[in-house]
Amino acid sequence: MGKNELKTMVLDYMEKGFLENIIDMFKHDESLFPLVIDMIRDERIRVRLGATALVEELAQVRPGNLVPLIPEIALLLRDPNPIVRGDGANLLGIIGHEHALPFLLKAEEDEDRNVRLIVQEAIKDIQPPASGQCTQQSDR
Repeated sequence: MGKNELKTMVLDYMEKGFLENIIDMFKHDESLFPLVIDMIRDERIRVRLGATALVEELAQVRPGNLVPLIPEIALLLRDPNPIVRGDGANLLGIIGHEHALPFLLKAEEDEDRNVRLIVQEAIKDIQPPASGQCTQQSDR
């Protein structure tokens, strides 16, 4: 099966709701990870939502394996479509790795208010709390 045929199959399966099958495929074949980019750019909402669920699952079971995708996902932050930009920022927040911060910080001034909000939330998810914040400690 060629690369384009595989991409078409995976995206079509995602649209049909076969998320668990796709998660299993991705868990066993890391070479599929770049297809997440194609999923986010897909016009079908079920495919885009499935991509988010897929990344959430992979971030739990294989978090380090998503880090190499950060630069590719970060390219989504410059997509003409604000939905794609927002989804890209959301994925970076889900991955939660500090390597995503420079890309997100650049996207803080996005022209779209919703994208800016998603970017800010992703940054909060990644950045450690400010050192000046007090934490409650019990003396007991």
